Formats: sequence, C-alpha cells, structure tokens
Amino acid sequence: MYCFIVSLNSTSVIYLSNREPRQPQNISTGGRVCGAIDALQAIETHSGRMSNPKGTSLDTLQKTEIIRSLTRGFEGYSPKIKVVAKYISDHPEQFALDAMRTTAAKIGVSTFTLTRMAEALGFARFEDLRQPFRQALFATTTPSEDLAWIQDQYRQGATGKDQARFSKTAIGNVLKSLQSNDLAKLERVVAVLFAARTVYVCGVRATYALAYYFHYVGRMSLPSLRLIPGQINSPVDDLNNAGPGDVMVAITFSPYSKETIEACKFACRRGARLILISDSEIVVPDLQPAEVLVAATQSTHPFSCYSGAMVVLENLIALMVKNGGQAALENIESYEKLRNEFSAYWKFPK
Repeated sequence: MYCFIVSLNSTSVIYLSNREPRQPQNISTGGRVCGAIDALQAIETHSGRMSNPKGTSLDTLQKTEIIRSLTRGFEGYSPKIKVVAKYISDHPEQFALDAMRTTAAKIGVSTFTLTRMAEALGFARFEDLRQPFRQALFATTTPSEDLAWIQDQYRQGATGKDQARFSKTAIGNVLKSLQSNDLAKLERVVAVLFAARTVYVCGVRATYALAYYFHYVGRMSLPSLRLIPGQINSPVDDLNNAGPGDVMVAITFSPYSKETIEACKFACRRGARLILISDSEIVVPDLQPAEVLVAATQSTHPFSCYSGAMVVLENLIALMVKNGGQAALENIESYEKLRNEFSAYWKFPK
C-alpha cells in the first residue's frame, strides 16, 4: 500500500493506492478551480481516476442540494449566516479543502458561526456539512493525458509557468460552468425565453461584450432578443415598456455593476421575469431571479476570466437553435443570404 499526499494551500488530502508511485511531477496551483484540477491530476498520475468502491464517481447530489437550500433560505438567515452562505455558494472548492479555522478567517466570522450554519442546514457537525463538498470535488476528474501539453508549457521557463497556470484556470472555468448548470435548468431557461414577448439582454462595461455577442448570434434563432442599453444611456431607459410577459437576461459578475442590479430590480417591479448569468447563485440579498446560470470566473490576472461565461452563452445558443427548429434554421439562412448579397465577408481575390 502506498500513501500519496496532495497538498493544496494549507490542506493535505491523503490518498491510498496499491500501485507503485511514478516519478513525481512539479505541479503548481493557480487559483481555486485549477488547484482542484492539480490535485486530481496528481492523484490520477499515481493511481488512475478516483472512484468509490463500486467504480462510479462519488455522488454530487448532496452538495448541489445544499447550495440550493442556501439559496432558498438566504433571506431568512441572520447577517453573519448570510455571509457564510454566500461564501459556500461562491467558493465550494475552497470550502471543501480548507480547515474550519481557515474558512472562518477567510469569511471573517467565528468558528461558532460555521457550526451554526451547519446546524441551520440540519447537520450535527461542521465536518458533516463539508464532507459532501469534498466528495464532489474529487468526483470531478479531468483525464490527465489530455492535459500533458500543460505540463510541457510549465517546463518552458517563467512565461511557460504563467501560461500553464492560465490554461488550467481557463479549462477549470469551462468545466465548472458546464457542471454547475444541469439540463433541467437550461431547458427551463430556454422555454422561458421562447415564451417571452421581448427578451431584454443586459450587460454593461466588460459584460457588454458578452451581452452583445449573445444578442447578435441568438437573435437569428430567437428574434425577440433586444440588447440593452442600446445607446449610451442607462439600461433602465430601455426597460420603460417592459412588463408581464417579458424576460430580462442580465449578465453580471463580481463586483456587480450598480446599473445592472438597478435594471434587474426595475424589470422585476414591472413584472418581467429575470434570468441571471453570474458567478454566484446569490448576487444581492433582495434580488430573486427566476433562474441563475452560474459561470466560474477565476483568473490568474486582476480581471475576471470569461471562458466559463462564454461556454454558458454558447450552451444557451445551441439549445435555442435546437428549440427553434426549422424556423430558426431558415432565419439563420436568411441572415447568411443577406450578408452574401451585400458582400459582408472578405473573399480571396481570384
């Protein structure tokens, strides 16, 4: 029996295997999401994909249900418990790996508050609350052979190390974003979009580029999409005629834009349904969207990485085209004919 210790931050995970260890690799962590991938790579390198005794992935349903419970009960929590709930929802990997005192220090609360959080969710101990998150973390595996090129990058000097960290972070964002939004939720969102009279798509500052892309491509299969703000003004101006039967898709990531949050609240007061694309199930305490699509935005630089956000939007677009059927395909074809008619695309001289 061989014992392997995978160390992330201040936490070490012990893994036992009957296989003899191979040559150890120098693996560097690069943020919360890629740190989890690093641990899994190290484990897989020595012992193959981690699994339960039956050979299937460890169950993640309990972790998902805990986060849903945090979201549903958020408004009824005390201020300190709300801070804990949002941290667990936003940082499940760190919550899984960190010791109780480390978690309390990061959140800025006492360990007693963490115990109260566990009790509020029906757990006898804090460790019982954390355990499903640890199981879910190691159930998420990435084939190590597909990431060998990252290890090659890591060996290519200082720039190679930086590139490897970025690559793992971007891939981690994509994986987590795809895993965070189950098929049932995506189907509900698409159904809401197609049933709406008008679908307002809102993003400001950096997220305006995301909103623009989603609107530009998505309108070909769903003509009811409308990008806001349409001019150099407030998104609220474009929501003046919004009401019941309309939907607002808002894209915002921490730190959340004041204009976007105000536009969300305004749309809800007018009776429109709200779909949020964000980095957390819990954005602001008094905002209650119909659905939240979560995108991971971990980054190795000072700004958010939008690889996860893009894959969420691409997923939605694919489902919208599918849901739109033949009518959507014909509309897309009409746009293509129009562009060719007006020579929109550059062509190589013959």
